[in-house]
Amino acid sequence: MSDYAIEMLGITKTFPGVVANDNVTLRVYEGEIHALLGENGAGKSTLMSVLFGAYSPDSGTIRIRGKEIAIRDPNVATDLGIGMVHQHFKLVQNYTVTENIVLGMEPTNRFGMLDLRQAKKRVAELSDLYGLSVDPDALVEDITVGQQQRVEILKTLYRDANIIIFDEPTAVLTPQEIDELMAILHRLKNEGKTIILITHKLKEIKAAADRCTVLRRGRYIDTIDVASVTEMQLAEMMVGRAVKFEIEKAPADPGKVVLSVKNISVKDTMGNTKVRDFSLDVHAGEIVGIAGVDGNGQKELLYGLTGLSPLESGQIILDGEDISRYSIRKRIECGLGHIPEDRQKHGIVSEFSISENCALKNYYKEPYSNSYGLLNYTAMDEDAAKLIDQFDVRAGEGAKTHAGNLSGGNQQKVIVAREISLSPKVLLVAQPTRGLDVGAIEYIRKRIVAERDKGRAILLVSFELDEIMNLCDRIATISSGSIVGVCKSGSVTEHEIGLMMAGSKKTGGGA
Repeated sequence: MSDYAIEMLGITKTFPGVVANDNVTLRVYEGEIHALLGENGAGKSTLMSVLFGAYSPDSGTIRIRGKEIAIRDPNVATDLGIGMVHQHFKLVQNYTVTENIVLGMEPTNRFGMLDLRQAKKRVAELSDLYGLSVDPDALVEDITVGQQQRVEILKTLYRDANIIIFDEPTAVLTPQEIDELMAILHRLKNEGKTIILITHKLKEIKAAADRCTVLRRGRYIDTIDVASVTEMQLAEMMVGRAVKFEIEKAPADPGKVVLSVKNISVKDTMGNTKVRDFSLDVHAGEIVGIAGVDGNGQKELLYGLTGLSPLESGQIILDGEDISRYSIRKRIECGLGHIPEDRQKHGIVSEFSISENCALKNYYKEPYSNSYGLLNYTAMDEDAAKLIDQFDVRAGEGAKTHAGNLSGGNQQKVIVAREISLSPKVLLVAQPTRGLDVGAIEYIRKRIVAERDKGRAILLVSFELDEIMNLCDRIATISSGSIVGVCKSGSVTEHEIGLMMAGSKKTGGGA
């Protein structure tokens, strides 16, 4: 028996126009938490998809505990005890937790009938053993994102996986859920599981991993003991250069009020009022951050501002014009830009090319459309190619690359490029760096500051408190859908912001 649970030797995998993995070697010890670190598009997920049988390698060898194996499909991987928790969950929303977990492996009684009682008992036992705290009878659509991820973990454990791959597991989690996941990973390790953690978040690697393999642009860079390196050294290995964690920016020079939100209230899809009597002004040339725990009305606030949801009451004034009842297109034409929280749902069309996605908001205008309504793809491709170059979008087939074939970070760059290229008066930015590597985070934050310096009014919503503190000129804290306090950046500590996020009113100066 080998000391290694997994050996992937000389793995190469290509797609049209892209070498995703170029002669990559990965060795993972039995019973360790091994991080796979790399920038967006470095080939991490592709390599693990090869291990899980979703892709076949063009060349290379895979050994499981010393034995060479051909993993032709995920069923082979499952039989070998390999499970994968995907970044985008593979769950049926209107099924229960138990029904999702047993799907494809449904237990039957001696009469050949489905035996969900037996399955629920097993799910409850696994949930208790690993401290996952999941209700077997709950509908998936009724539980939080963090709990849905635990269902995915239970799916692998139900199938007796002893090697578990986590693909960007914290990309959609709140800070509290991330802490809980780190504890779960350590419990899995203590139970003898071997964990591969695909990530680009350096703090999580330091908190959880024993060793780390670094990929850059599809190539193997090094494998190191995590305890022996700093976050800064990991970042430099990942992107190939020194990375600045703090954004250098001049003090804001605010101009006139461009966005004035007056006493708005917004309901969620269930008819519950999530934003209550919310008022806030944003000036030209400043970044105002919305700080708050997830679920306190941030999503509904942005839906109300962009027109995705109707206002229950109140007004939205954009550069002196009341846009409260305007359509989404009309708001865009008035100068409202939006970098959405969910890039898959509201930011891009995966089946469209980059050039089509870049033209989504003005395809009906010249030079992209003529008087007969015919699209000018040459003009679209030319302008998209300029944005690809300007924003360093890594796309194997250029402007014609399907957006769904891009890494998450490159999808985000396409969205940022489109919104900035429209020169909006007001830019609404939600979770701009969620799921991105440190290089992409540094770049996108610089672009946001550059837009501020051009005189844009920017409203930033982020659950990353350090991002709010680092980027914003003023900070508005939201709790239960209402403003608790507004402070100038630098006049308030993280602890004070945390107290306001919990509902404590700000007293004294600031904004």
